[in-house]
Amino acid sequence: MTLFSVEGKTVVVTGGSRGIGRMIAAGFVAAGADVYISARKTAEVEKTAAELGCRAVPADLSTPDGIDRLVSAVAGPLHVLVNNAGATWGAPLEEFPEHAFDKLWNINVKGVFYLTQKFLPQLRQAAGANDPARVINVGSVDGIRVPALESYAYSSTKSAVHMLTRHLAQRLAKEHITVNAIAPGPFDSKMMAFALDDPGTREAVAQSVPLGRIGRPDDMAGAAIYLSSRAGAYLTGAVIPVDGGITC
Repeated sequence: MTLFSVEGKTVVVTGGSRGIGRMIAAGFVAAGADVYISARKTAEVEKTAAELGCRAVPADLSTPDGIDRLVSAVAGPLHVLVNNAGATWGAPLEEFPEHAFDKLWNINVKGVFYLTQKFLPQLRQAAGANDPARVINVGSVDGIRVPALESYAYSSTKSAVHMLTRHLAQRLAKEHITVNAIAPGPFDSKMMAFALDDPGTREAVAQSVPLGRIGRPDDMAGAAIYLSSRAGAYLTGAVIPVDGGITC
């Protein structure tokens, strides 16, 4: 259906070697998009790219050099930028280290802002009144509600990602660039492995979700493809929970 088509679009997915980034990248590849994925570890991102049939760009997006490397690797107009790369950190209140806040702020917030800024010329090339260019930021349900775990920096940075999404959406709307955020609930990823790799804990997490299950790859890919297709062309500044009803 052309309403949900992303065929032929150029798509960048950061943090695309595993977890949610891989789910999104795989969905775009299957839908006929030309996909670039980036991640810090060269071997991992190249292995995933070979498995999915897309392009690999090793880059540390918490640094200016890493951002420049990714931007320079993408030729021509960019139709969709998925800012997914992120990190987490958990520690008790009294022991939470300052360097954890610095690390997560650099990756989860500054990386999103400056990569979007650097890609603006290519997003503008792809933008049109009937088919805007798209920026999709991956936030979290933990940026909407206070999580049970003591992930002070993570949840705070994801809340910042949601507000940054709204700022960018308002600023870029007149240039036909939409900016939205997806706020995932529990999905199989490195960040959730501590809980989901244990069968008992996995079942408890699933039962805490109103829909009664962990998120599947198609749930995540479907949300990103919707936002990138003609079906999502009139949506900007939204934070969409893909969480099975946790934030209801």
